[in-house]
Formats: sequence, structure tokens, C-alpha cells
Amino acid sequence: MRNFTPKHPVLWLNQAHLVNDIYTGMLNPIMPFIAGKLGISMAFATVILSLSHIFSSLLQPLFGFFADNIVKRVFIFWGLIFTSIFISLAPASHDVWILILCIILGSLGSSFFHPQALGLIVKFAQSDKAKIMGIFIAMGSIGFSLGPVLSACVAQFLGLKNMPFLCIPGLFTAFMMFFLVPKIPAVISQKSNMKFIDAFGDILKNKKLQILITIAILKTLITTSCSILLPFLWKSMGYKPFYIGCILFGFIFAGGLGSALSRYFEKKAGTANIFYMSMTSTLPLMILFALTYRTLPHLSEAIFILIGFITMLAQPVTMVMAQGVLPQYKSIIGGFINGFSWGIVAIFMSAIGFAAQAKGIIPVLVTVSVVPVLFSRLVRYLFIEHESSEA
Repeated sequence: MRNFTPKHPVLWLNQAHLVNDIYTGMLNPIMPFIAGKLGISMAFATVILSLSHIFSSLLQPLFGFFADNIVKRVFIFWGLIFTSIFISLAPASHDVWILILCIILGSLGSSFFHPQALGLIVKFAQSDKAKIMGIFIAMGSIGFSLGPVLSACVAQFLGLKNMPFLCIPGLFTAFMMFFLVPKIPAVISQKSNMKFIDAFGDILKNKKLQILITIAILKTLITTSCSILLPFLWKSMGYKPFYIGCILFGFIFAGGLGSALSRYFEKKAGTANIFYMSMTSTLPLMILFALTYRTLPHLSEAIFILIGFITMLAQPVTMVMAQGVLPQYKSIIGGFINGFSWGIVAIFMSAIGFAAQAKGIIPVLVTVSVVPVLFSRLVRYLFIEHESSEA
């Protein structure tokens, strides 16, 4: 087996996370234009994007269970291959059912990749796991932010028909990882005999994890609602695909920056205050966005980007705290926090899309922003439980 320093797998996992999430971020800015090409409504397009999040996210705990029980790296390779091929093919589809099939298969690839990568990044981390997790999440956010710019640029200047060529970077990265990412040493990766029902029961019955998963769902509700609905708003205002992609880039990149700086802010302000800030600041910012998006569009875009930063600030803290509760289930818990939360939100996004078509995008986004504020009191119970467990 290849000798390696501890940094090597961390670096390659970070790179793969960036590339994988480029593909997961490609569809949102160009979906209004795909919908126009295929003649489907905003509500139905929202359903399709919801399917993407369901298959890329909701199944992550299941794949995390298998990832925690094997010593092979199969999920990180095949996940990236599926994601890069099928997400790239989707925009060029001339039939809505082919579009849906490609999106489902590509989204499953992302669902394969994330739980095992999240489990491995913690196993290979030698020190300050919160910082390393923050960087790993930030790399995914940066990739997710680059996806809209890349897809919008190709869509506007080369056409949707040329989108399949974008699979090349993903396939190249998967090929390089196969040869350069070291195999998991036996001393680090030990096959477990855990049972599926027992593992999920332990996680879902744990009160602390229930709170952390709920918080993750609420933060995801904001980011998903904004990134899916606002491109339709901006298209109706005459924005071009590339400009929409650039705005989404700023939003998601700011989220990645928030993840990267999460540890710094946590040390300065305290863990609880990071949670409170992330959950309560979105509502006033969304109201400001609603008041300025027509009269002061550039200011509204800056506010939108700030929402991305604030919302993602607590994500690494949430992940590390959750994985620390039941460390034997790192990949499964990673699937719950990073994936299951997105899948749950995706189920509701179909209804949110229909509500936005009926009542308007801005009223719906403001209403959605109220929800994390109402549930912010959960943070108090999270730390009450934390204090009692230490006593």
C-alpha cells in the first residue's frame, strides 16, 4: 500500500468536493431557460429541482451507513463519475423525461460521494477537526458557487447543447483520485458490524442530534429557497443567464467563506452565538432585500450575498458537534446533516414553488425566513443538554 502523509488524503478530498459540487450547483441558474426550452412552468421546474435535491441528499444517510461499513473508496469515485456525466447531459435534453432521468442519476452520484467523503475527512484529520471540516465544507461551497457561473456562461455563449462537454473535469478528477488518493489504512478504517436499524435508531433517538438536524434543515430551507426561486425572479426582470450565475456565485461563495471562517467566529463569539446569529439574521436581511430588489438592485444583490455568508456560518459547527455525539457513525451523521436536511427541504420545495407561482416569489421568501427565527430557541435546549451531559 502507498505510503502517505496525513495531508494527502485531506487535500484530494477537498479537491474532489470542490469539483463534485460544481456540478450540483450548475442547474439552478439555467433551469428557467431549460424550462423555457421545454415549455414547462416555474412550479413544475421547481418540482424537477426538488427531485435533484431529494436524490442527491435524502439518501445520503443510507449511503453513509454503507460507507461506514466498507474499507473501499468506491463511493467517492463512482459518485463523482455519475455526477459529472449525468448533470452535464441534463441541460441538453430535448425531452422532459430524459431531463428528469439525467438529473436523478447525476444527483444519486452526489449522494454516493458526500457521506463517505465526510467520514474520511474526519478520519484523516490529525488536529483541529473543526477547522479541517470548515475548509472541506468551504471547498464544496466554492465548487457549488462556481457551478452557476460555469453553466450560465456555457448556456449563454455556447448554448445548452454544448453542456455535456462539462463532464470532462469531473471524469479527469475521478481518474486522478483513483491513482493518487491512498487506500484507507486498516488502522484508520475498520469494518464495522453495526446494524442498519440500530445505527439509525441511535441517531434519531438522540435529542442533541434531533436539534442539530433540525437546525441544519432550517438553514438549508433558506439557501435552497433562494437559489431555486430567485433565478426565476431575475429572469422575469430581464437578467441574462450569466448575470444570474454571477449573483448565485456570490451568494454561494459567501456561504463557503462563512464556512471557512466559522471556526474563527466561533472562538470570538462562542458556539451558541454563532447558531443564534445564523438563524435570526436572515429575516431582517430578507426584508431589506424585498424592499430594494427593484429600486436598488445592486444593493439587494449585496444583501442577498450577505444572507449566504450568515446562513452558512454555523454549518461546520453543526457538523462537528453532530459527529462528536456518536463518533462511530461519522459518515451516517454526515449524511444526515449535509444530505438528509437538503432532502427534507426538497420535499417541501415543490409546495413552496407552487406557492411562489400563486402568491409571488418575494412574499414566499420572506415567509420562509420567519421559520428559523421561530425555531432559534432550540439552540438554548441544545446547550442545556450539552451542559447536563458534561455534569
